[in-house]
Amino acid sequence: MASGVKPRVKVPKTAAVGDTITIKTLISHKMESGQRKDKEGNVIPRSIINRFTCDFNGENVVDVKMEPAISTNPYFEFEAKVPEAGEFKFTWYDDDGSVYETSKSIAISG
Repeated sequence: MASGVKPRVKVPKTAAVGDTITIKTLISHKMESGQRKDKEGNVIPRSIINRFTCDFNGENVVDVKMEPAISTNPYFEFEAKVPEAGEFKFTWYDDDGSVYETSKSIAISG
């Protein structure tokens, strides 16, 4: 993982079958647009998280394409229906080719 890039995710530990849950994600990233200049007047190269995906048990839940105007440390909050116990997989794609992944499991409550 690139220095300082850290994904964080909040998913409930349990839910009933069919429940809609709220998922919150945040990734620490400077999100450089490629339009600023450094002290010497050189353009600072673009470096952004350009895509975010979330899958549940291999099926896509969210797929977001990001543009340079997005803020530093992108935060996403979204809802997902829980059909069964399983695992949410979260993936962020960086301009430099880096891929950041984390996952969270959810169990079915009584």
